[in-house]
Parts: sequence; structure tokens; C-alpha cells
Amino acid sequence: MKNRYLKGISTNILLLGVVSFLNDLSSEMIIPILPLFITALGGAGVILGLIGGLQESISSILKVLSGYWSDKIGRRKIFVSSGYLTSAGFKLLLSLSTLWQHILVFSSFERVGKGLRTAPRDAIIADSMPEARGKGFGIHRALDTSGAIAGSVLVLLLLLFFWLELEQIAYQIGFYKSIIFIAAIIAFFSLVPLYFVKEGRREPQQIRLQISLKELPERLKLFIMVAALFALANFTYMFFILKAWDAFMLIIPVKELTALVILLYILFNSFYALLAIPFGTLSDRIGRRKVLIFGYFLFSVTCLGFAFFDSLAAFLVLFPLYGVVYAMVDGNQRAFVSDLSTEELRATALGTFHTMIGLVALPASLTAGLLWQAINPNAAFIYGSVISLTTVILFLIFRNYFTD
Repeated sequence: MKNRYLKGISTNILLLGVVSFLNDLSSEMIIPILPLFITALGGAGVILGLIGGLQESISSILKVLSGYWSDKIGRRKIFVSSGYLTSAGFKLLLSLSTLWQHILVFSSFERVGKGLRTAPRDAIIADSMPEARGKGFGIHRALDTSGAIAGSVLVLLLLLFFWLELEQIAYQIGFYKSIIFIAAIIAFFSLVPLYFVKEGRREPQQIRLQISLKELPERLKLFIMVAALFALANFTYMFFILKAWDAFMLIIPVKELTALVILLYILFNSFYALLAIPFGTLSDRIGRRKVLIFGYFLFSVTCLGFAFFDSLAAFLVLFPLYGVVYAMVDGNQRAFVSDLSTEELRATALGTFHTMIGLVALPASLTAGLLWQAINPNAAFIYGSVISLTTVILFLIFRNYFTD
């Protein structure tokens, strides 16, 4: 298994994978408890959508800028390093939150770091493995998500061993803040492997900032529009966690319910990590278009499952399916953008892609939050399913434009 998947992998891919492993270990200690932290501080469905949407949208505005600056000055690593440092700093501030408004500010600006680092980092990955980008991105995503699993397991262990048998909301808030503080310290350690990443010499590019799709290749523009429509369906993960929480909150004590929610989230990330490399490799062989179409369709089916089923048995199936979707879609979308772009503008193209996806994240999550609060939680998932199925139909209609 090791020889099959790691043979010929660039050192940069592995180093950036270790950085992402540690950073995601830190982040994913926070992610499964963040919606619980928000609701404990009085946030409702619309607030969850606002926070979840802003996390993506704010970071994505910076992604196109960092991609442009990276191409223009011919440097990548400085953006990657400053991005990880920024995220670590705002995680530390997040641990001091006492109002949901604090979470809104600190969690949003923690994503500024993600915006700074993502496009230049993805460009380094694409440049490091030009002949097998799907595999390169798959390995990076697998290490990234393995860190997520480790972080979720760590927070689960901390919960089981250190959570006292207290039901007071003040105690729950204090416990969540302690977890976030530990996560922030780990985030600072994730900076160490970046020192060893080697950046090749690149000539500065005489390019203009591209904040539209106008000058990108036609096929790339069309794919970004299709992917943006899918992003409109792919609202924040927090609603998936909250659906499981709400299903059992009246019958399971807080400690046990928190553990259950984290376990379901671990299932999601385990399937994501386990399948990221195989689906990346598969896309190298049969074409990314086919893998992405099926991934979009599977998301539509998964949302229907969350809309109509709320038993433990159903969640034990649906959360893994949610992980399979991300394994099929996340890394392969980035690799497909790299395939359809030129080498000189790759970071800009990736930044534009991330920005278009992120700009619709806020309306996507706000729409889901409004449907959740004004109608019922099931309406949010039906919305996601319908929009995702529409994306599949459009992708099939224009499939001839994306022949690999």
C-alpha cells in the first residue's frame, strides 16, 4: 500500500502534508464543537449559517489576491507561512470568546489565514507533481484529513477523561474554550515543517489582477460556474452536526451526546481520508469529469437522507457518505482547475476558483439557515439536494467541453 501510493511523491508534497496534518489536527479539534459552542452562547440557525458562510467567504476573497500576488512576485512560500501563522493567532483569540459575536469575528478572521495560504500552497503542489496532480492533491488531502481525524479523536478523548458530570451551560462553555486553547497551541507547532519546504525560482509575471472570469480559458470558466452552483448547495457542515444533535438532545445526556456527535464527525473524516488518494488516482485514470459528476450526485442523495431520516442507524450511513462526497469532490476540483489552466496563471486560476466557490458560501449557508429556522431543518437539506442535482444535469449537458 505504501509503495503504491507514495512512490515518486515530491518531498514538498509530504512536508506540506505534515503542515496540513498538524494544522487540521488543531482546526478539527474546534470544528465538531464549534456549532455546539455557538448554540451554547445563544446562536440560532441563521447565526450558524452566517458564521459558517463568512468563514468561507472572507477567506475566499483573499484567495484570489494571494494567488495573484504569488504569481506576480514569483514567490509562494511567504504566503503559505503567513497564512498558517495568522490562523494560529486567531484560534488563540477564539478561545477567549464569551459571546457568539466574538466567535463571528474571530472564526471569520481565522479564515483570513486560509485565504492567504491556499492558492499558493495548491500551486506548489501542482508544480511539484505535474504528471500526477490528482495523486498529489489526493495525498495532500489525505494527510490533511488524517489530521482532522486525529484532532477529532483527541477532543473525544479529552471529553471522555476530563468532562465532569455537570450539565450547567457555563461548564460546557468553559470546556469548549479550553479545547480551543489547546488547539491554538498545536497550530503554532504546525509552522515548523514549512521551514524545509523548497521553493523553486520563478520569474515574476507581468499580469493584471483578475477578479472576473473574462480572461480565463473557456472550459475553465464553464467549470468554475458549474462548481460554484454546486457550492451554492454545499452549505456549512455545522447543519449536519446540528441535525444529529437535535435528533437526540432530549433523550441523551450532554456528555454522551457530545461524544456521539464527535464520533459521527470522525466517521465523516475517516471515509474522506481513506478515499481521498484512491479517488484522486482514479480521476487521473478515468478523467476528473466522471468522478466529479458522481460526487455531485452522491451529495444530492446524502442531503435527501439527512432530510428524511434521523435515526442513529441512518446517521451511521449518512456521515460516511458525506465523507465519500468530499473525497470525490474536494481535491479533484482543484486538480481539474489546474488541468484547465496555464502554468503561468495557475495560482491565479486556483485563487479565482476558490473565490467564486467561497463567494457563494455565504448565501448558501444563510439560505440553509433561513430555511432551517423559518420552516424546519429538513427544508435546508432538500434545498441542498435540489441544487446539487441541478449541477449534475448541467455538468452532463456540457460534458463534451470537459473531455480529458
